[in-house]
Amino acid sequence: MVFKICVIDTTFARVNMGEIAIRELRKLLPSSKITRITVPGIKDLPGAVKRAFSNGLCDAAITFGWVGKREADKLSYLAMSVGLMMVQLLTDKLVLDVTVHEDEADNEKKLYEITVDRVVKHCKNLVNMLTNPEELVKNAGKGKRQGYPDVGSINPKPH
Repeated sequence: MVFKICVIDTTFARVNMGEIAIRELRKLLPSSKITRITVPGIKDLPGAVKRAFSNGLCDAAITFGWVGKREADKLSYLAMSVGLMMVQLLTDKLVLDVTVHEDEADNEKKLYEITVDRVVKHCKNLVNMLTNPEELVKNAGKGKRQGYPDVGSINPKPH
């Protein structure tokens, strides 16, 4: 099946997450049509996704946001997140949000590594959501992480 996927990223990000995502999605779903849209910042993501759906550009969207260290940036993230949830509810379409917070690492090398890992793993999640949702069910409760190593399940011993 051919899927139409929108990759929507921002100019505010310090890593070109859209480029990494497109490369990964082309490996995972080579026959799919991928459209890239870039907006200035994270608060612009919900509107871009809604317009992409309304214009028939995609069946699913994956967004890439970057959150700065300031409190105002964190509040913008909250507004964006609520906006993306609203878009999903109003359109009944899949939107997978991938966000990196600049304060997740204390150096740029580590922040870059977190970003690439998160983008790649979420692209795989999107593909599974579209083509093989049972794969996600198999991993429920396994402590899977995007951007960091998996932490594993908690399986207390029976009393």
